Amino acid sequence: MSMSAARGTRERLVVIGGDAAGMSAASQARRMKGPDELEIVAFERGHFTSFSACGIPYWVGGDVPERDKLIARTPEEHRARDIDLRMRTEVTEIDVAAGRVRARDVDSGAESWTSYDKLVIATGARPVRPELPGMDAPGVHGVQTLDDGQALLDSLTRTRARRAVVVGAGYIGVEMAEALINRGYEVTVVNRGREPMSTLDPDMGRLVHEAMEGLGITMVNDAEVTKLLTGEDGRVRAVATEDAEFPADVVVLGIGVRPETALAADARLPLGAHGGLLTDLAMRVRGHENIWAGGDCVEVLDLVSGRERHIALGTHANKHGQVIGTNAGGGYATFPGVVGTAVSKVCDLEIARTGLREKDARRAGLQFVTATIESTSRAGYYPGASPMTVKMLAERRTGRLLGVQIVGREGAGKRVDVAAVALTAGMTVEQMTALDLGYAPPFSPVWDPVLVAARKAAKAVGQQP
Repeated sequence: MSMSAARGTRERLVVIGGDAAGMSAASQARRMKGPDELEIVAFERGHFTSFSACGIPYWVGGDVPERDKLIARTPEEHRARDIDLRMRTEVTEIDVAAGRVRARDVDSGAESWTSYDKLVIATGARPVRPELPGMDAPGVHGVQTLDDGQALLDSLTRTRARRAVVVGAGYIGVEMAEALINRGYEVTVVNRGREPMSTLDPDMGRLVHEAMEGLGITMVNDAEVTKLLTGEDGRVRAVATEDAEFPADVVVLGIGVRPETALAADARLPLGAHGGLLTDLAMRVRGHENIWAGGDCVEVLDLVSGRERHIALGTHANKHGQVIGTNAGGGYATFPGVVGTAVSKVCDLEIARTGLREKDARRAGLQFVTATIESTSRAGYYPGASPMTVKMLAERRTGRLLGVQIVGREGAGKRVDVAAVALTAGMTVEQMTALDLGYAPPFSPVWDPVLVAARKAAKAVGQQP
């Protein structure tokens, strides 16, 4: 007898994880089926649901005035929609054979089993914390959850000295460096790569490097952290590399994240090369009819390279949740994949990318040409026109667009969306040159910078034998 048969006709959907993917799935499933048809139980080990982790640097830096602005929907709002949301409750085991999960109350330690007919795994990702001396000292902070953000703000409030070291120069590292500058700190960024923003090619990352130094941030590239030094009080006091020490009253880790899939691994669910869960197009865990997974704990198909990759972004997580909730609620939806679009900023410098970098293209076995152009955000004679650099990769011989990177001032970043659509549609750079984009002097030059790059790339493709 099935679990639902034992409870009458009502099925039970269990959701592990109460942030973007998990609660989007729960909410969409509830839209599909009422409480008399579908019981929904969701577990969240933290204090918050449906929050914007992407907004934490802007809260820490003061652009967002208060924490609660980052919460899209509170636990009470979810419960009002007949979702049995259990906060501060961590799922510790998935028993696939029996169709049940074991959960532990974080505060009391009490454990209990909950059976499911359908399961959603939305366990997210965890910050990379290298196992180095001093990594767990007071004053060392990750910024993955609102609790992390609050702990960092409390630390900044308590600390009278004003020296901060950020370890890592990806999106979070760069955004946190700016947030700390805004709070009046002396900021050093220690980065293992050649240039900040390893999601860009180094020639474009160099532009970010120069902008960060222009803000007064000290950039230390090609540097591997070996240990964190602590004072007599046990708090962190410096970050050490092989050949230098950088004094620190607070350290922020921005080294990236990994899929949080220990539960899934213990349950012998299929994981990919990056440690994320593998799903089909309907976001079902491969080989399991009644288990779905989404958000930062899964790997997604890269539509440009044809390979699986791990990308931790709220945009994907919310889409995954919509797809999962539709399917778990008896409908049909798919998530076809991504092209790898992302945008960020450091002060007024906008940084955007989509598709493949040079090394991604090489790894995928693709031959390509590149074109880099400098243009402006508006007609050159119009007030406020600012410089912009656009780099484009196109496949040799076919001219298929492979990737675009943009670094510039106001009006630069969101231009990447044109390239994201072109990538998704499989357009060639030659086809892109004919795109009918909006033009007026306040918005762009007669030839939009993305189209100028496409023209140059098309010419380079045409010159290939």
